[in-house]
Amino acid sequence: MSIKHCDKHDCERQRLYRQFCAALVAVILLILLIILIVWLVLRPTRPRFYLNGLTVACLNATSSPASYLTVTLQATIAARNPNSRVGIYFDRTDAYAEYKGQQVTVPTALPVVYQGHLDVSVWSPFLVGSNVPLAPYLAVALAQDETAGYVLLTVRVDGWIRWKAGAFITGHYHLRVRCPALLTVNGGQGSYGSIAGGGGNGYFNFQRAAPCVVDV
Repeated sequence: MSIKHCDKHDCERQRLYRQFCAALVAVILLILLIILIVWLVLRPTRPRFYLNGLTVACLNATSSPASYLTVTLQATIAARNPNSRVGIYFDRTDAYAEYKGQQVTVPTALPVVYQGHLDVSVWSPFLVGSNVPLAPYLAVALAQDETAGYVLLTVRVDGWIRWKAGAFITGHYHLRVRCPALLTVNGGQGSYGSIAGGGGNGYFNFQRAAPCVVDV
């Protein structure tokens, strides 16, 4: 069995090809190592969110012949970048309201914004839902909460963020924010108090600002 030997030009081509591949792999590994070192040194912290206010213009439920909910809210949401050396891009971010796990308003898009180091951004979106179908047990629970004098809603923020460290910008990370909003009904007297109805005009009042749970 004869052994084939490459000629001079083929051997040179193969040698150059192997050197090119080795150099390319070395460059890629070096870039990844630099990114890892920068990431470990900077250690970006997730943004902090606060629900500073929630105004209820309308929160009305109907139960005949089916259960529907009509909601008009205005939330005041603050976000702070706690990082002193990393900026945050907020991309494609929406806010909406939930009641006991059911979404009761349509998503409202928040402005796209870049947060510099230690910056704070404040949004005041309107959260609206018209004739949103409610599960029967949720309609009963809402009526019981209103009677008791307290209704707990959840304001959620859902979207995508990117981190910026110097000239390096990461890919997108999924942002999930959950903000509890405790409302008093008729000053805590509930629907048995001196005022009756499910509208705004002070019937529902936001209790106090609260930090939100943030997951990235």
